[in-house]
Amino acid sequence: MDHRIGALPQYIPSPPINGFHIGPLDIHFYALGYIIGITLAILITRRRWRALGGDPDLVNDIAIWVVPAGLIGARIYFDITTPNDIPHVWYGVFAIWTGGLGVWGGIAAATLVGVWRLRKLGITAGLFANAIAPALLVAQAVGRIGNYFNKELFGKPTSLPWGLEIPYQDQLNGGVPTQYLHAAAFQPSFLYELIWDLLLAALLVWVGHRFTIKPWGLFALYVAGYSGYRIFEETIRVDSSEYFLGLRLNLFVAVALTAIGLIWFVLVQRRLERPYTVLPPGASDEDSPDAAAAVAADKTPDEESGEAVASHEAASADDTGAASGPDDGEDERPADVSSAETAEADVETSRPDN
Repeated sequence: MDHRIGALPQYIPSPPINGFHIGPLDIHFYALGYIIGITLAILITRRRWRALGGDPDLVNDIAIWVVPAGLIGARIYFDITTPNDIPHVWYGVFAIWTGGLGVWGGIAAATLVGVWRLRKLGITAGLFANAIAPALLVAQAVGRIGNYFNKELFGKPTSLPWGLEIPYQDQLNGGVPTQYLHAAAFQPSFLYELIWDLLLAALLVWVGHRFTIKPWGLFALYVAGYSGYRIFEETIRVDSSEYFLGLRLNLFVAVALTAIGLIWFVLVQRRLERPYTVLPPGASDEDSPDAAAAVAADKTPDEESGEAVASHEAASADDTGAASGPDDGEDERPADVSSAETAEADVETSRPDN
């Protein structure tokens, strides 16, 4: 029997590096993770937006605006809520490549800019928000891999086999409380969040297909679901943070946003239906291959019946006009046809196809 298995590490080891060099460029895994995550979010949203009948190229247009806004908002939130973690250099407040992006700040800024851009284009923002919600979670999950390479976003000491080893110097840099210094391993809360984000993304996709979710509904569930997880995470994290009433500041933010997200979802689902659009004003259904299907799916039965009757009346008028030409009178309907027979013919003609 090979006894070398005893030499395997007891815990998840910390990575020895946090980036690599390509010529003069210093590539950080943290930044690379977010670049990959954002790319995946764009691809997923393009697919979901197209399925709703929208133009997938719109996603690229929105991304040009919301990605920079999200990064700026995320960094501002981090600088405000964890000022002690800002690098002590003149460019410290901008140094996102060293870590330090607050998700809530990024989502808030990106949402405001995205709504502004979509309204300017005449497109319902809430419908787009539903399309992008699962994609945001995928981006966040991939971004958490960068936290692993930065040796950050960890929890309390643990003896679990999936505990994360944090070198002593990184414990000091991460603001670990004195009583936890020299611990062998810590809870990998970044890994817990990664798993939760992917599960929540899958759940939102399932809910969107299984139930009728109105504009902003899935996005509200995203806010509530992610923030609800953060309540748990903030109770186990021991890295640097601002405190309020003896508790981590982000714990209060998580509780508030969980409640707001749930209330928002209920209000959205209870409100009356309002017309929405996935194409800019003036665009035709031919601009998107799925647009006609999406518009048809949004019509009420009365609207469909009305359109069928109108179509039949127009067709009847055309037939009558053609039949009443100067040399062709025998194809006209005889004058003694009863009104009951006429009504029956109209009903049969306007009945939708099965």
